[in-house]
Formats: sequence, structure tokens, C-alpha cells
Amino acid sequence: MLNRLWFGFFLTAAVAALSRWLIGGDESVFAAVVGSLFDMADLSVKVMLLLFGTLTLWLGFLRIAEQAGLVDRLARALGPLFARLMPGVPRGHPAIGLITLNFAANALQLDNAATPIGLRAMRELQTLNPSEDTASNAQILFLVLNASSLTLLPVNVFMYRAQAGAHDPTLVFLPILLAHFAANLTGLLSVAYMQRLKLWDPVVLAWLGGGALLLGGFIALLASLSAVALASLSALLGNLLLFGVIIAFLCAGAYKKVPLFESFVDGAKQGFEVAKDLLPYLIAMLCAVGVLRASGALDFALDGIRWLVLHAGLDDRFVDALPTALVKPFSGSAARAMLIETMHHSGVDSFPALLAATIQGSTETTFYVVAVYFGAVGIRRVRHTVGCALLADLAGVLASIAVCYWFFG
Repeated sequence: MLNRLWFGFFLTAAVAALSRWLIGGDESVFAAVVGSLFDMADLSVKVMLLLFGTLTLWLGFLRIAEQAGLVDRLARALGPLFARLMPGVPRGHPAIGLITLNFAANALQLDNAATPIGLRAMRELQTLNPSEDTASNAQILFLVLNASSLTLLPVNVFMYRAQAGAHDPTLVFLPILLAHFAANLTGLLSVAYMQRLKLWDPVVLAWLGGGALLLGGFIALLASLSAVALASLSALLGNLLLFGVIIAFLCAGAYKKVPLFESFVDGAKQGFEVAKDLLPYLIAMLCAVGVLRASGALDFALDGIRWLVLHAGLDDRFVDALPTALVKPFSGSAARAMLIETMHHSGVDSFPALLAATIQGSTETTFYVVAVYFGAVGIRRVRHTVGCALLADLAGVLASIAVCYWFFG
């Protein structure tokens, strides 16, 4: 799957570039395509330098938490649920606790913690995988849910809107949560269908129902806050929880008489080993994405969508926000640039800008996540991972459009 997808990116880019040259007379397209290859290779190295630091830091702290027994306790508590969602993972396996920590970090947008914990979880799942290069069912479910995981406080989107001069930067808060929930639910249902998981099991329904009630209560609480209070809470909660987790790990380790410094160094060494294997996968995927963007293939897709919408007699305001949706699965920085450009061109509180902000907050850089997480364990055959993850992204985009017409239409 990944081989065909990677080749398809280059083939699509070649067709788009030839079309721009032969039909549009744009001779500079090939210089842009070649330039993007070197730019993406350079970006891959910069991303790796960042990952080296965050991975070594967080896997060091995580090693202390493991030796203190925190991960095992979390795994045992969630054993009944994961025994049904991931039947190939034994109850109490360390991967379960790590997966839960990863989801919690993603929900609170603690990206610097979520990725290292997630990579460690993927490596633990790989120890149960009978194949060295083919993704297991448990790894696929974890990655799809990771890529579509709900973010309760989309601080970055608020920040972009504030920088653009929005009167109420948090205006898109509820639309983002609703659209992101749709994406997460679609990801779960699609994987459950492919793997024949029984989501109607009483234990699964009890966990999901309880989680939905807690989530609904938290959303109701946040929705009752003013824009100033919500922005302040967003800024405080993430940093407070991040540092609180570190202190909790250290205190638990000290209580259990864990050699804190030695354990941290031991975990940090594991982070170094994980990070150094990622570079070839990052270069391969980011270069393919860069070529696809530089060739103009995404622009052709956008023009085609606008043509279809106009000929169907539908409102085409949402099309101006679709550049963010089209590039988000490939590149977070490109999607951010598209969002900023839309806010600048259409106005920060215009319908296209509000929709672009909602899409930015409710979708994920799917191909980057696939490259990093599967690259860390040498997985090359991803099976139905990409299809389910992209379906979740599509659900997030469609839900964003529907919710924004409901809230702002």
C-alpha cells in the first residue's frame, strides 16, 4: 500500500507538472518541483533534530514512570476495554498504558509529550507483531485513533486567529470539537469494520458512553466560559498538566525508590535509538509530498471541486477554505500557511476563514504520522491504515463544513 501510494504521489506530480507546462506554458514548474525535493530533504533533517531532543527527554521520564509501576497500573485498569478493541494485546501489557497516555496528551495538545509516548507505544505493540514489516491490527487501530484523536483545547488555532486580529479568537471552539469528534468516531468505526471488532459489546459501550458523558460535560463547562477565560485556561492548562505529569512521574519514582537519574538516562538512550531510524522514512514521505504540492496537483483538484459545486448550483463559499483541507493530510506547515492566507485574503471572521480554522483544528497530518510512527518500527506494509485515516480526515472536513454552515451560515 505504502509503495503504491508513494509512487502515486510522484506520478500524479509528473502529470500535473507536464500539464502546467504543455497547456499553461509554465516552464518554471519543473524548477519548483526539483527545488521542493531538496527543501523537503532539508526540512526532514530539521524535524529530526527536534525529534531527537523531545524523544530523549520524554522517554527518559517515561522510563521512570514505568519503573514506578504507573504504566502497569493504567494498563490493568483499561485491560477490559482494550481486550475487546485490541484482542491481540494481552491484558496488562505496557502498550495499553502508553496508548492511554498518548491519547490524553493528544487531547490536551501536549504535542511534545504525545509523539514520544506514542512512538514508545508503537514499539511495544511491535513486540507482539508476528511480522517485521506488516502492520498488525492493534497498530492500525492505534495509529488511526492517534491521527484523528480529539483535541479538547485547540490552542494553536486560537493563536492564529488572535494574531490575525479576530475579535473573538475562540469563536471556532465548539465547531472544532464537533468536527473532531466526527473524525474520531469515523476512524474508530472504519477500523472496527475492517477488523470486525464488536463495538456493541457491553464493556465497550459502557466505556465509550461514559467517556462521551465526561467529554460532553467538559465541553459544556468550557462553552460556558468567556473568550478571555477560555484563552487563559487554554494557555494555563497545557503547561500546568505537562509539568504536573513530570513531577508526578518523579514523585512516584522516588516513592518506589527508583534510581531517578539512572532510569532517565536509560530511557533517553532508547529515545536516541528510536529517533535515528526515522530519517529515511521522513525524507521519503516529505519529499513525495513536496513534489505533489509544487507540481500544482492540489490546485487542479481545487479548481475541479469549484467547477463541480458551481455546476450543481450549490453555495461555493466553502471552496475557498478547501486549500487547508487538501494540504493538511500532507503537511501541517502548509495547512497553517493556507489558513493564514485565507484569513488575510477573506477576512479573519469571514465564512471561509472560520471554516479553514475549523478544518485546521479537526484534521491531522496523516501521511506525516504514518511515516513517523510506522517508520519507528520498520513497518512498510500498512494495510488499511491510510484508507481509514483518510476517511477520518474526510469526515472531519465534511463535518466542519456542515457545522460551520450551522453556526456561521
